[in-house]
Parts: sequence; C-alpha cells; structure tokens
Amino acid sequence: MNKGKVYLVGAGCGDYDLITLRGQNCLKKAEVVVYDSLTDKLLLEYADSSAEKICVGKRAGRHSEKQENINEILIAKAKEGKTVVRLKGGDPFVFGRGGEEVQALQNAGIQYEVVPGISSAIAVPELAGIPVTHRNLSRSVHIITGHTAQDTLPENIREYAKLDGTLVFLMGLRKLPEIVSGLVTNGKNESTPVAIVSNGAYAKDSTVRGTLKNICQLAEQSKAEPPAIIIVGEVAGFDFSATIEKPLKNINVAVTGTHKLSSKLGRELMALGARINCIDYLSVKEYQQNTQLDNALQNIDNYNYIVLTSMNGAEIFIKRLRALKLDVRKLCNVKFAVIGSGTAGVLEKYGIFADIIPKVYTSVDLGNLLADTVKADERVLIMRAENGSRELTQILSDSNVSYDDVKTYDILSEKNSEASTITADYITFASSSGVNAFFESGYTISDNTKIVCIGEITAKALSSHNISDYKIARTKDVVGIINTIISDVKKRVV
Repeated sequence: MNKGKVYLVGAGCGDYDLITLRGQNCLKKAEVVVYDSLTDKLLLEYADSSAEKICVGKRAGRHSEKQENINEILIAKAKEGKTVVRLKGGDPFVFGRGGEEVQALQNAGIQYEVVPGISSAIAVPELAGIPVTHRNLSRSVHIITGHTAQDTLPENIREYAKLDGTLVFLMGLRKLPEIVSGLVTNGKNESTPVAIVSNGAYAKDSTVRGTLKNICQLAEQSKAEPPAIIIVGEVAGFDFSATIEKPLKNINVAVTGTHKLSSKLGRELMALGARINCIDYLSVKEYQQNTQLDNALQNIDNYNYIVLTSMNGAEIFIKRLRALKLDVRKLCNVKFAVIGSGTAGVLEKYGIFADIIPKVYTSVDLGNLLADTVKADERVLIMRAENGSRELTQILSDSNVSYDDVKTYDILSEKNSEASTITADYITFASSSGVNAFFESGYTISDNTKIVCIGEITAKALSSHNISDYKIARTKDVVGIINTIISDVKKRVV
C-alpha cells in the first residue's frame, strides 16, 4: 500500500480556535494542506511553513474546485508519499462531502483517517445563545441544507413542517421566503420563533430574532447576509448569550504586516472580542544559502554577544542552529541582546533568556545600551533583516564596538490587486516598511479609522504619507498596540 496518508480534518466552524486538539496535531505534521475558503486562514499557522497549501474553495471571485478535482488532488499528493490534511469547515460528514472523499480514497487504495469537527449546525446556534435541544421543549434536532433545490421542494417542506423538534437550515438564507412560506402553508404556527445567525462563531456574528410571521421582513431590514444558519422552533426564543463581556467586542481592527505578525496580533485581538481583517501583504524571505551566517554560527566562540532585532530573526537563528546540528551548549559564554519582549519570547521557548533588553524597544536604545555594555575586547554578532536600521550599527561604530552585521532575511512587499479603502475602527502598523508597502499597494484609510503604530520610526513613515492623526503604542510591541486600542475604546465608551 502507498505510504502516503490523508487525514480528513473537521476545522470546526468560525474562529480558528474551535478546531480539536487532534485536528491541530494533524496539521502540525502535514506536508500538504488542502483547505476550504470557509476555514479560518489562521488555522494554516498550525502547519509547518514548508507545507504546501492548496485552497479549493471559493476565493476572490473564482469558483470552487469540483469535487472530482479535489479527490484527484488528495490522491495525487498521497501517491507522492505525502502526509495530506484535507481541512474542511465544520465536520467532514455533516454536509461536508467527506463521505465522497473517503470513497475516492478507498477506491485508490490510500490510507486515511477522519477527525471529527465541531459542526456549525450545533455550535453556531449555541454561541448565539440558542440551544438546539431543551428538556420538555425540543427533544430532537433536524439538520437540513437549504443550499440544494431538493431540500426546499414543497413535498420536503411539508414533512419538515410536521416535525416537533428544532429545524436547523444550513446555507438557506437565499431561500428564506420559500422555507418560511412552505412551513406556514403546511401547518407551522406563524408565532413559531425563528433566528438567523450570520457569520456564526466569528467575532463579527450577528443574530436576527423573530417569528415565522415577520422573520423575512426583519432579515431584510437587518441586511442579514450569508453564510447564515436559520433556526426554527421554540428554542429559538431563548437567548442564552454569553454574559462575560470582552473589552473589544464588536470593534473592527485591520492588522497589517507580515503573515506571522498579523496572525499573532490578530489572534490576541480576537481573544478580546475584536473583529479582525489581516492584511498580510509583507512576506519574509529567508536567505537559504547564507555562508556568512553559517560561518559565524560555526565559529560562535569568536563572539561575546548575539544581537537579534526581530522575532523573524530569532526564529531563523534557532532554525539554522538545528540545521547545522550545533549544540546550544556552545552558547554558554555568549550573551543575548534583543530589541523587545516579542523577540525575547521566541528565545525563551528554547530555554534562552536575553541578557539585554532596552526599556524602549527601538534600534537607537538597543544600540546605546550595547555601546555602554560591550567591552573594548569583546565582539558582537548581529543577525537581522536586509534593510535593518542603520542607527544601530552607526552607534556601535561611533562607540568603536567590534561587530559583524549578518543579513539573514528580507521583507518583501506582495502586490495586491484587491487594495481598497480600510473602513475598520482601527488599523495597526508595526514597521515603517509596512507603512510604505501599504500605501504603495494602493490602500487608503477612511477618515473614521484610527491608526495605531509601533514607535516613532513607524510614525515618521506615516507622516511621510501625509498622515498626522495616529496613536503611538506606549510599549513597542504587540501588547502595546492592544493596550492602546483598549484604552481608546474605553474613552469612547465613557
């Protein structure tokens, strides 16, 4: 039998953290990820950066792949001996066509495993405060897809109308008038509670509540939009919504920068209730054939300090140590200087604790601290981006500090044909290069959007684009950005 394997993983519904632990572990070992557009793209962060990622869902106006083509992709990648994860929204077997994919894999002799996911049919109503069953009120739940013509045919609607339990229609918003008319015509009382949950299980979800008599009108007035789930039954009259208030509930934040940074900041903002739009138009290009870096690491005894100015640089440093099979014990006589808590945090994951962190997270403050600390007979190894701040090395040169400045990666701007005007409540910038790339890509910012940036250098870049109204985070890190937004939101509420 072929060595390749396919895992059909239910991604859960809505936000990325609703995936199961087993599904997350499958993603970590995947060599290929075949995913739907309805899955949260932050889930892809669980997969290794080297994993091939193939989107087969509707995206940017393109039609989704035909099921036959998806089956062929899974089989072809498995036959290459790859470990493949087929990441599916919700649960693979709840209107997910997972059964068809399993049959195709069986016919091709491919090993597979199915990992259950949290189905939107249960979770979306639940997160909106609606239990799909309730003792003595609704002892059954019926899941129906409103996406196909068959399920909204008059004869089928007639049977649904006779059911006493809860009716959950998935993907049925466009056929709402047909569903409502069919149920009422066939005996459902007009006073039966109905709820429509749009964008369920995301921070940006919205719920419209009514009855069969008025739900169509209410849906039109509220401009309910797909993806949406319709719940019909007495339980739709309940509102068991969470009462724990999150500080950024219903706040929209556009997060810019590299994918790694925007996803990290995005996850933390989402945990606080914010609605996120990650605009990750910057990419990190690691230098693969880097003889200067390899020589420096293999002769690490020549240095007294290692300087890292970003999380990207710290991760590349650790990655290269492993690739060269260099024991971390060789670093016992080397001190580490980093520009901020984020970079320090990357090192701490591997048991390395920074010796030098400036109080203000800037290249100037790091340079001044090194200039005051490094002795005349000591040498410094700097590992950073291609266009790293000249201020750092200028300060070291002026202070006669001996150093090697090794470039380990570059930040590239990706062209975006969908650039538009950002209308979120807030937009964040974490670097001057991010600011420049944002405007060069054709984006603009609405007058109602507040700008939050890291540090004076980033603020200076904003000023160069004629932006004068912005807030600078007190601490030059992700936490600083979050605290600045929370503080501003509190002022607006007051």
